[in-house]
Amino acid sequence: MNETVNTDKAPVPVGKYPHARKVGNLLFLSGVGPRRPGTNVIPGVMMDGQGNAVGHDIEAQCHSVFENVKIILDEAGSDWNNLVDITVFLTNMNRDFDIFNSIYGDYFIDNQPCRTTVEVTSLPTPIAIELKCIATIDNQ
Repeated sequence: MNETVNTDKAPVPVGKYPHARKVGNLLFLSGVGPRRPGTNVIPGVMMDGQGNAVGHDIEAQCHSVFENVKIILDEAGSDWNNLVDITVFLTNMNRDFDIFNSIYGDYFIDNQPCRTTVEVTSLPTPIAIELKCIATIDNQ
């Protein structure tokens, strides 16, 4: 099996790529940010009068990105508990890591996938967090 997964229940990708790709019993998610599905609204982003991002609420963005990951997993036939590896991209490690890490711990009580967290200068839209995930798919 090698097929793409797209859903209108998750935010539209910002480029020409699928939400996920199934390969065998693995599911590879493209980078998932906190935008709300069906809109370009970014929870927790603070804009100035000229439309420039001037700040963010990492807590709001964390909850939203986790919800978007759950949506894609469900639509692809996987599950939150099937996550095996997560790469986290933060735009401000010093400010946001402790808050992110605390919220992450609330979501990953039973399942504890491998995780790498890196700081990046920016992401493709004015978001402060993006996740790249790998999960298994049951019942192949």
